[in-house]
Amino acid sequence: MQTLQQSFQVPYTYSIFFTKELFDLKNNTLSSFFRSFGEAGFQRKALLVVDGGFSAHYPTLQQSIISYFATLEDAVKLVPNILVLPGGEEAKNDPALFDKIVEAIDEYGIDRHSFVVGIGGGAILDLVGYAAAVSHRGVKHIRIPTTVLSQNDSGVGVKNGINYQGKKNFLGTFAPPIAVFNDLSFLQSLDDRDWRSGIAEAIKVSLIKDKVFFEWIESNAEALAQRNEEAMAYLIHRCAEMHVEHIRSGDPFEFGSSRPLDFGHWAAHKLEYLTDFQIRHGEAVAIGIALDSVYSVKAGKLSENELQRILTVIQKLGFDLYHPKLAENDKINLRNGLREFREHLGGRLTIMLLEKIGKGVEVHEMDSDLIAEAVDYLEGHYSSLLMS
Repeated sequence: MQTLQQSFQVPYTYSIFFTKELFDLKNNTLSSFFRSFGEAGFQRKALLVVDGGFSAHYPTLQQSIISYFATLEDAVKLVPNILVLPGGEEAKNDPALFDKIVEAIDEYGIDRHSFVVGIGGGAILDLVGYAAAVSHRGVKHIRIPTTVLSQNDSGVGVKNGINYQGKKNFLGTFAPPIAVFNDLSFLQSLDDRDWRSGIAEAIKVSLIKDKVFFEWIESNAEALAQRNEEAMAYLIHRCAEMHVEHIRSGDPFEFGSSRPLDFGHWAAHKLEYLTDFQIRHGEAVAIGIALDSVYSVKAGKLSENELQRILTVIQKLGFDLYHPKLAENDKINLRNGLREFREHLGGRLTIMLLEKIGKGVEVHEMDSDLIAEAVDYLEGHYSSLLMS
């Protein structure tokens, strides 16, 4: 028998820029980035895909983009048509939207020296990243996140994808962006639910990695709930910093089954589907965090006192701790979510629980009876709040 052994490494670097008023002609953050690609002989082009929900808040956005890129034609040329597509989970559920992006990449001759730029929330960025990753085996893509959730979590990572056959992120790739531009001023477009929703991922990462950050959230919960921009700017930066550090030092392409940043997510993903996406991803994650925190107590890992601190912070930020869909069908639907999560991990279940605030611990099985007890606990907690 003969064997050839292949091994190589491909270094990858991308920057996450924090700014305001990205498309203001006096802001050179984006223009300096495009001009940094100085090789001669290439006609670089940029195809922009914009979240329709976001653009509705900024009627002058397209003209601002056109005016900005008009000053950049020596470095990159904006293609004639800016695609505006529905945002939210619809972006990941409708295959026709994926087809539109791929068709535009083909029509406008977007090659590997050019760029596909996604502007919007996490769902549209996931869709754009996936379309770019599979076109020409990988077109450069840039993310411009416009929500808290995408600026501090999904938009700064390396994953993208779309939903398929009722399963979240069933189709997707690991394809890092070439750059991320976080514009704090874009968050003004968010309603209170979307403002709050992204904070759930900061709670998550603080609980499993950084007690000091959790205590900061605990102390600033009221300011965050009241849309204090300075507090939100710090939260986004710190959460993004922790997210990229985890990617750099961990398992960025998830060759193993360990996914600590999915703490609270196994139930959240299922809950999104069970509610037909009537609740936001971050709202579902908040409930998932509450569920797994209660389970951690019942499994003898987390203290009751720390559980109450966690639940109090979640509530202070305006999240619900429970949804009736958790208990529907005698909790069989929820348990199916755990099975689907196992499949998504490659067949070996790995769930992050809490040993204490700031320290997660991985387990490879969950007790169905304890899951049911945790759901009942949250239901009772929810009922008592309604009665008070």
